[in-house]
Amino acid sequence: QVQLVESGGGLVQVGDSLRLSCAASGSVSNTFVMGWYRQREGRERDLVATITHDGTINYRDNGKGRFTISRDSEKNTIYLQMNSVLPGDTAVYYCNWRRLPFSGRHDYWGQGTQVTVSS
Repeated sequence: QVQLVESGGGLVQVGDSLRLSCAASGSVSNTFVMGWYRQREGRERDLVATITHDGTINYRDNGKGRFTISRDSEKNTIYLQMNSVLPGDTAVYYCNWRRLPFSGRHDYWGQGTQVTVSS
């Protein structure tokens, strides 16, 4: 089992910056991918960005250029720096951890953190 604890969400204004954190603990393997997903009201959960154990990063277009994913390998923690936020960024942001190679098992989610962007 892997436990994920997210933090950093809240209410911000358009154009503000925000940093989300996700700390992984438990049976964390050496090969994995961690990522941020978001779910806006009434929509499916979408990928925001992922980062692997070796630092390979992938962004979905929805935040590319405004969002930056990073990690602290010593702390088993990833971050999502969100800049110039927009009302469309309002969503519940979820952290995900998957063991690589991915077999469908060892796929864990955090409880989610709400980000609300007010105009």
